[in-house]
Amino acid sequence: MEIQVEERKIIHIDMDAFYASVEQMDNPVLRGKPIAVGGTRLRGVVAAASYEARKFGVKSAMPSATAARLCPDLIFVRPRFDRYQEISLQIRAIFYEYTDLVEPLSLDEAFLDVTSNKKGIRSATLLAQEIRKRIKEEVGLTASAGISINKFTAKIASDVNKPNGQLTVPPNELEEFLEKLPIDRFFGIGKVTATKMKELGVRNGKDLKQKSLVFLVQHFGKSGQQYYNIVRGIQNSGVKPNRERKSLAVEHTYGSDLHSKRAVLEKLERIAEELETRLEKRQLGGKTLTLKIKFSDFTQMTRSHTREQEMRTAADILPVVEGLVAENDWEKPIRLLGLSLSKFASEEPKEEMQLTIQF
Repeated sequence: MEIQVEERKIIHIDMDAFYASVEQMDNPVLRGKPIAVGGTRLRGVVAAASYEARKFGVKSAMPSATAARLCPDLIFVRPRFDRYQEISLQIRAIFYEYTDLVEPLSLDEAFLDVTSNKKGIRSATLLAQEIRKRIKEEVGLTASAGISINKFTAKIASDVNKPNGQLTVPPNELEEFLEKLPIDRFFGIGKVTATKMKELGVRNGKDLKQKSLVFLVQHFGKSGQQYYNIVRGIQNSGVKPNRERKSLAVEHTYGSDLHSKRAVLEKLERIAEELETRLEKRQLGGKTLTLKIKFSDFTQMTRSHTREQEMRTAADILPVVEGLVAENDWEKPIRLLGLSLSKFASEEPKEEMQLTIQF
């Protein structure tokens, strides 16, 4: 008797240049122009770039001075994270009209398991089209989508037809799709690993598939098993609606370097207050506080302290901050400060139900 295999139907929704698109939506003067969210023309880091800026090679995590050189007409915009959070919640509300199995990865992307959905629509492709249409009509922004039987492939597929597009990789086309994929397009394979793979003759999915499990484990350790599985479309990780947040952080880059501990503590007090606001919104408290310092020469240090009781307010955080600052000496000017909380109390994710339906 033939055994029927249960297959998930996963959609990965990824907003197009989210921070930059929000700024262009709210300010018509910025529309059609190259903009960078975050940093200034002299210093800082680009958090997001509009598609107009990306044509010049500007991208997120790039030093803003480099971005300004690549695109002389680049407009720098101060980030407004409260506004991005507000828009993200509007988008997420749309997701929940279709399924409760929503796993946000960040403010601008999420996995949706629509195997059994609230609309009773059998086609995940049509569902993705409808969700993207609603986001455009109700929020005013465009989104791209990837659809497949697992999260790994859906995430890769969402990037293929960006911006404002989507791609479905059905079960019968999954392995062919992965075989043709360049190795540096595989989600989770970074530049260092991709370079090592190319040195071993692995340039695409087909090359990867020809390598034995023994070979991959020998060269990549525990990750070898993962690489062996993903190129065959094997990934059993389901959408986790109660995805645990590992940490919550606030950091700022300053236009002028900080030279004294007094100036550092004043800045950290404001950061602690902002962190308190974010903790309150998410009803979180953490036991481990980490101080991050980046110096003017771009070297950095982190120091952590763990308490038995959770920290939820600036009043809880600041004594620990003062202790971390007092314990450490430095002579170099400081360009960035950050605070993050981790070790949150959280619930275990619920098991999700899977049903078999046609793609």
